[in-house]
Amino acid sequence: MRIRAARPFIYFVERYYPDPIIFAALATLLTFLLALFLTDSNATTAIMAWGNGLSSLMTFIAQISLTLLTGHVLAHIKPILRLLDRIASIPKNDSMAYAMTLFFSGIASLISWAFGLVIGGLLAYQVAVNGKERGLQIHYPLLVASGYSGFVMWHMGYSGSAQLFVATPGHVLEQSIGTIPVTETLLQPYNIMATLFLLLILPIVMVIMKPHKSKIVELKIKALEKPEYEFHNPKDSSSITPGQKLERQRWINIFLGTALIIYLILHWLEKGFDLNLNIVNWSFLAIGLLLVSSPIEYVKLITNASKIVGQIIFQYPFYAGIMGMMMGTGLVQVFASWFITISTPTTLAFWAFISGGILNLFVPSGGGQWTIQGPIFIEAANELGVAYTSIINGIAWGDQWTNMIQPIWTIPILAIAGLKVRDIMGYTFVTLIVSGFIFSFFLLFFAQ
Repeated sequence: MRIRAARPFIYFVERYYPDPIIFAALATLLTFLLALFLTDSNATTAIMAWGNGLSSLMTFIAQISLTLLTGHVLAHIKPILRLLDRIASIPKNDSMAYAMTLFFSGIASLISWAFGLVIGGLLAYQVAVNGKERGLQIHYPLLVASGYSGFVMWHMGYSGSAQLFVATPGHVLEQSIGTIPVTETLLQPYNIMATLFLLLILPIVMVIMKPHKSKIVELKIKALEKPEYEFHNPKDSSSITPGQKLERQRWINIFLGTALIIYLILHWLEKGFDLNLNIVNWSFLAIGLLLVSSPIEYVKLITNASKIVGQIIFQYPFYAGIMGMMMGTGLVQVFASWFITISTPTTLAFWAFISGGILNLFVPSGGGQWTIQGPIFIEAANELGVAYTSIINGIAWGDQWTNMIQPIWTIPILAIAGLKVRDIMGYTFVTLIVSGFIFSFFLLFFAQ
């Protein structure tokens, strides 16, 4: 039943799903046509609003780029990899392997989505290798699906981009809603409770889905490629230039990391628990610098991460242009009025969640999605008297929810695992259903 239910999504993904930049282009065209037909704006007005909006998120793009890069780097630092090896030796049976892999990938995703994606793949592989060596029969596709399913909660944690966006001074909606601290979004009791529910229930769901022993597909052990950033000191030390010797001096990265830690401590002593995109970035950067063995190692880790992050960042100006066009032509008010007609103060956050989940299939970016949906639902919230925090969390939850059937974000974990999307989507489809009920329950009954 699980495979049959997910089959339409798998078929669509494998045959018709293009690169996300195509969706950004199509969304731009659609927004332009809607502005012409649904508002009084003409083509010139729409194009100018779009062009003026392209550069409106430059600060945010720089901030989110650092978040993605530093989170990816953390997952590839040697002490973290050694910790994963130790965790992988914990499971005593296959049930424990599935549950533990999801739990730890969820914790990693709450720290940073980029960190969680990579950790989920690496941990699933290491657990499978360790289990095979000890004679455990583990269904590898379900194990990898468990590693990916932890990603369903990333927007509820430390690097939640929508929540950090509105908490950062100078964001583009500041004149409308001001700055909203994370104590009112990420630290809302219902956000914390929903996170705990997911961490408790989803591991159990993974165990329930384990197949009969006759249908287990075990890992075919492969040699993981050595990361491109690794380097070896030549035996002849005379061949190392003075510049290269300086690049390998660990005291330099320790000095920089320590300076950042001191700044963060002073910042929090002065302003309390003030968390925004800048502070998150400096904390990730500080931890990474303190854990690597040299400055050049961190540089090469960043270079390696940029190959994954670059294609994501490229989309953001176009999302900013869409936001600019919607706000500049009055399309925001048109969309907002639609949601006002079908919503009540109790259900608006729920509809923000549902629409966020649908939009995520075409705009696979938490920050980019917020720039499109944020103005619409903020306008609706003003009309219905709904707290902005409920809308922010609702959109954020929708973004993470349909990641379970969003193939773009499976790329890093499937590349590590050596599987195809059809191997895991039957299981992640179940994660989508179960988490959808949890999200809906908390938004309808607690997010008021």
